[in-house]
Amino acid sequence: MTRSALLVPVGSGLFTLAWLVLGAVSPGYTLFGHTIAPYSWVSQPISGLGLGVTGPWMNTAFVVSGVLVAVGVLSGARSWHGRLGRAACVLLALLGVGMVVCGLFTLESIMLHLLGFVIAVPLPALGLVLAGVHLRGSSTRLSAVGIVGGLVTLVLFVVFQATFDASGAGGNEGVSGLVQRALVLTVMAAVSVLVVAVSRPPAAAAGATTADRLSVG
Repeated sequence: MTRSALLVPVGSGLFTLAWLVLGAVSPGYTLFGHTIAPYSWVSQPISGLGLGVTGPWMNTAFVVSGVLVAVGVLSGARSWHGRLGRAACVLLALLGVGMVVCGLFTLESIMLHLLGFVIAVPLPALGLVLAGVHLRGSSTRLSAVGIVGGLVTLVLFVVFQATFDASGAGGNEGVSGLVQRALVLTVMAAVSVLVVAVSRPPAAAAGATTADRLSVG
């Protein structure tokens, strides 16, 4: 495979490790003059870690991880053929672009931060669905990863939007923090699997296709 494609799971893993560790040590944060403490994985968004004492570390993780993901996806652009494949590749790369935007603009720059979130999640989710459709003729397994991963991500995005309440989250109420983490883990895992698999040499890809056909037969 193209080694640079591994930057996608590496960047995703780094980002996940960052919010796990920083979420465990964060005493809380202040947003628009309101102190939110203690920090809760259950009700608080990951972006809350971009404020307070954990801010420099979390925002660095956003940017560095985002760059790794974007570079990893685009490094395998030649493996995506046709208009549909190229469109899917571009949308998948937006996962990293959106992460960088979120790291550069914290919750205190709320509109730009939300723009980064939209770029990083629902748009790559559409890319996953397109990738799944594109891969139907070559690998049923990868096609399923793309379509199912994209649809699950979109459903979780809608659930997050429906459950998130700024006032409730500020009082550590609700479960929107958990929903968002499931959302982020889903899109990152699906993008990582597809990018690494698609970047494999033709011989390896052909072997995977044969295995798919044998399993179906």
